[in-house]
Amino acid sequence: MSFGSDIHDKPGPLSSPIERRHTTFPCESIPYVLSTADAAVILLSSLIGGTLYQWSIGNPTPNLLPHCAVGLLASFIHILRISGGGYYDFQYASKPRVEAVDILVSWVTTGLLLAFFAFLLKIGVAYSRGAFVIFFFLAPVGLLGVRKVSKLVLARAIALGMIGRRDMVLIGDQLELSVLEPRDLLAFFGAGDVNRFMLSKDEDPLEREANDIRVVNSVANFVRERNAREILLAVPWTDSARIDFIREHIKVLPVSVRLLPDMRVRSLTDYSSSARQNIMSVEILGAPLSLLEQGVKRLVDIVLASIALVFFLPVMLLTAIAIKLDGSGPVIFRQFRKGFNGQQFVMLKFRTMTVQENGPSVTQATRNDPRVTGIGKLLRASSIDELPQLINVLSGEMSLIGPRPHALAHDSQFEKMLSDYAFRHHVKPGITGWAQCNGARGATPKIEQIQERVKLDLWYINNWSLWLDFQIVVKTFFEVLRKRNAF
Repeated sequence: MSFGSDIHDKPGPLSSPIERRHTTFPCESIPYVLSTADAAVILLSSLIGGTLYQWSIGNPTPNLLPHCAVGLLASFIHILRISGGGYYDFQYASKPRVEAVDILVSWVTTGLLLAFFAFLLKIGVAYSRGAFVIFFFLAPVGLLGVRKVSKLVLARAIALGMIGRRDMVLIGDQLELSVLEPRDLLAFFGAGDVNRFMLSKDEDPLEREANDIRVVNSVANFVRERNAREILLAVPWTDSARIDFIREHIKVLPVSVRLLPDMRVRSLTDYSSSARQNIMSVEILGAPLSLLEQGVKRLVDIVLASIALVFFLPVMLLTAIAIKLDGSGPVIFRQFRKGFNGQQFVMLKFRTMTVQENGPSVTQATRNDPRVTGIGKLLRASSIDELPQLINVLSGEMSLIGPRPHALAHDSQFEKMLSDYAFRHHVKPGITGWAQCNGARGATPKIEQIQERVKLDLWYINNWSLWLDFQIVVKTFFEVLRKRNAF
């Protein structure tokens, strides 16, 4: 009976970053390094082109400001143009062939756009055609050279184990994992060192299922601890029952899950050229928000939360004084909640009740609840008690907009009642959300009420956009004025 590796007694990664001899460079940083290198080459080529041309016409002190501006514009156009096809992605960049055609086509397109802008803006006087010609032919030489050098450096780093896929997990059965050679891992992952988990090889169905559950649970813990963003499956495509089993048990995680081609599928393709092409895989679960969307949402959170914190600081100071004058007890109420990916954090609120429940049993507030203090009634009705959560937003534990987090005791109860409840943790919890601005706030004594709230939360997750977040902010303002279900 085996559900881990032949070396480990417990299910876990067959190769863990903790056990590596070398300090691994995060592969998710590779696109930024490569794009920065290309930008530097283009900018330097523009400056060299301008300098050489000015010297050729007898001008020893050229004005390099126009050439710097053109270089920056060209860098932006070229990087934007070529990155759309995954040119800077780790898997693509680590393949040995230099994409000469892609680079040249992108650069010619960039040159034509620059010429169009020069004609449109009439900047020919400040930027000479001679300098542009030198720049136009010099830059692609540098881009090709940098690409070749970067591939050699990446190949060497991969061979030494200096680059690893800490953001990716590989789950597979024993046979499929055993036939994945270093060449295959390089083609699939862009690295020969990944976090691998082996499924059970038991023949008995009950033992196999029990051990697979333990492996999947280990994967879930690993994903949460290491903040992994992608899971790949290496199991036979004919084993649909196992694929469905893993998909069902892993869907609570906010990660993308892709099914790799198995041995039979690879044998039917020209797999010998895998190093020169994108490898086919099937996405069986999608992440709710892409990395770019998460980054944009985080940036908006930081900017708006900082402004809101400064704006509401006088209100918060007056509130703290009022709470202290109203009676004994702390100003801030702290309670454990579940956040993104089910990770626990301490949520902050102004204290509005005489009790501070934060254990396995938490009683929800009701209308005319005797535990609510005099000042607490005003704070809860106006939602001023939620303002300290701006600190949670700035610390990255919460977002301005998202599903409202519940007390841990209620989370455990609701997860047992509703199978889709855990999907709320696919995004960061929010100070307000789509459910709250549609009236689904306050106590949830009936299952129908929590069902409606979860339904609205999941709709938000599946339909997220910045425009939707803006609408929620506006609707929340009017919802606070209405004081619906606020007690």
